[in-house]
Amino acid sequence: MTKLKLAIIGCGGIANGKQMPSLSKLEDIEMVAFCDLVEERAQKAAAEYGTKTAEVYTNFQELLEKENLDVVHVCTPNKSHAEISIAALEAGCHVMCEKPMAKTAREAKEMVEVAKRTGKKLTIGYNNRFREDSLYMKDVCESGELGEIYFAKAHAIRRRAVPTWGVFLNEEEQGGGPLIDIGTHALDLTLWMMDNYKVKSVVGNVYHKLSDQESKANAFGAWDAKEFNVEDSAFGMITMKDGATVILESSWALNTLDVGEAQTTLCGTNGGADMKDGLRINGEKHGKLHTSKPALGADGVAFFDGEVESDADLEARLWIESLVNDTEPVVKPEQALVVSEILEAIYESAKTGKAVYFD
Repeated sequence: MTKLKLAIIGCGGIANGKQMPSLSKLEDIEMVAFCDLVEERAQKAAAEYGTKTAEVYTNFQELLEKENLDVVHVCTPNKSHAEISIAALEAGCHVMCEKPMAKTAREAKEMVEVAKRTGKKLTIGYNNRFREDSLYMKDVCESGELGEIYFAKAHAIRRRAVPTWGVFLNEEEQGGGPLIDIGTHALDLTLWMMDNYKVKSVVGNVYHKLSDQESKANAFGAWDAKEFNVEDSAFGMITMKDGATVILESSWALNTLDVGEAQTTLCGTNGGADMKDGLRINGEKHGKLHTSKPALGADGVAFFDGEVESDADLEARLWIESLVNDTEPVVKPEQALVVSEILEAIYESAKTGKAVYFD
């Protein structure tokens, strides 16, 4: 069988930490081209993960013009997600774009429209859907065990873990701070569990309370307050058209011990579930309140190392299988668009002091 020819655009942290190691384990693809503004990064990626004839570029447009590709993975800062993804779709490639979908909702919508027009598949890198606890919780939701889920919380809270490398603190490049960086994961996870993407209104607040303080007590080293021009915290309340409420909390630096990210809490008419202390399912059984913690992985199995397929590996495998088998990807672009629309609405509400109403 002919292997899919794949290019990596953006050979920085997320490409090296997630995308390329997982893709390298798959037999149906070969990485034939690498692009980065820093040529040395692209060269290093090509040497480690590419075919013997893999090409290196510093201009993504040149790459798309010269290479005969099937798939493009976009691993650049948020500002260029839409531009590169759209160009790749127009060039006849399927596209995996890292989260968030785009810097703005308008750009995200254009990505969806171009994917539909070109007939090419588009997915977004929300890898937390592929964790074992997430997949179990999704099965619980789909089984109806929780009933109607009418209240949920999307958790993305760090006590002190501000990313101080790259362009994370640059609003022009990223479009925002923790809300668009880690809040996006928690929100995607929550809406996916609820299978609810019809939004009525959004109210939000963002804060710059700790970003202007010099702090050395940070997991990734001291930040420069002069360069920290995105929010340090953001919170939103989303009301869905069916009356359900979602609370989104996100922060890189908050004075709290109640931390956790890419987590969700769900409350339904028949039961609830959360990820705050491992996966917990709660409800009523035999006239009594009941709480259970599913045994995930290989817990308690003798002579087994407990190794399971990582979320990144499963994400990559299922994405490529959707291309080989011509099936829908797990993360649909229309779903990711709603996430981007909500994130933008929180920023807008914080700026205007008013609720943002969706059509």
